[in-house]
Amino acid sequence: MISADQDLTADVEAVGRIDAVPTILEVLCRITGMGFAAVARVTQTRWIACAVRDEINFGLKAGGELQVETTICDEIRAKGEGVIIDNVAEDSAYCGHPTPAMYGFQSYISIPIWRADRGFFGTLCAIDPKPARVSRPEIIAMFELFAKLIANELAAQERYAVSEAALVDERKVGELRDQFIAVLGHDLRNPLASIDAGIKTLARDKPSPKTQTVLTLMQKSVGRMSEMIENVLDLARGQLGGGAVATRADHPDLATDLKKVVDELHATAPDRAIETAFAISAPVAVDRWRLERLLSNLLGNALAYGAPDKPIRVRAFTDADGFELSVANQGAPIPPDVAKRIFQPFFRAPGATNQGGLGLGLYIVSQIARAHGGTLTVASDDSETRFTFRMPLR
Repeated sequence: MISADQDLTADVEAVGRIDAVPTILEVLCRITGMGFAAVARVTQTRWIACAVRDEINFGLKAGGELQVETTICDEIRAKGEGVIIDNVAEDSAYCGHPTPAMYGFQSYISIPIWRADRGFFGTLCAIDPKPARVSRPEIIAMFELFAKLIANELAAQERYAVSEAALVDERKVGELRDQFIAVLGHDLRNPLASIDAGIKTLARDKPSPKTQTVLTLMQKSVGRMSEMIENVLDLARGQLGGGAVATRADHPDLATDLKKVVDELHATAPDRAIETAFAISAPVAVDRWRLERLLSNLLGNALAYGAPDKPIRVRAFTDADGFELSVANQGAPIPPDVAKRIFQPFFRAPGATNQGGLGLGLYIVSQIARAHGGTLTVASDDSETRFTFRMPLR
């Protein structure tokens, strides 16, 4: 007979097998500005963290526990309803509640995660020592959507365990995925565009140096979020629409555009050495924007994972068989088990100096290569790691 403790351990492990969960927690923290997010398994007697993103040194890791009676999640389990608090100090229901004082938070949001049989699994929650506007409809909808997505993945694992994976309702999965893409790709674009416009307006008013520094940081964050949204939309095109589509046309001066991409990324890391060698002697029929993005993602990956004191080499050339573009860096080689998964969506290998993003960069690159009728390969050993894209000229 399986004990209750073994059941809970299996639940924690099940959440750990969902590749998208770390990305979900990262997105929640980025969108809300909160520093701690978690997926928790909650029962009448125990509160266990299944997955955690901790940017405020809360001190809880996956597998860690809190006394369930000290958590608001215990009340959510009992009532079956989420709790959202923008500012504990101004919330009539929770300003005197012992839990915020015990754990030192002012903003809080927790949404139930329901099993397929409507049994209570736990919560998707986030806290921060500062107030945050989490009661907005789009924020609540995003948490509810992600809670459903996690529940759906848990249900899929259970079906697989009893040899019922083939019976997964693809229509419902597709609807959830569509909603996920809608939240990140559409509902967030309008407010992000408003923020971008506001930053540009403030920048035109000759702000003080201190204010300008803040505006610059905000502008970079907007750019980063725009990139994340675009990556998620490309993920949707790849998985829902049959793959990325490349509009190819002869491009006689491809080397100039590739050099521009290298210069732009070099400006973000001026202390890194980037060597280029371009020998493009024939026009290449490419989707110019997508090829530039392919190089940008590969070069960004090399900057994140390559040895900082070793040069990165970007090479592009044409020959009788086609066009080839490669990016190589030195540093620790990619383990074979990682290399097998490196082009999967939401996968990020350990060891990057910058863990930002959603883990979609190399997946997007592989889709762009495929759309051009080409191939993308990786070779890695102690001497270098090289990503190579090769395609026919036409």
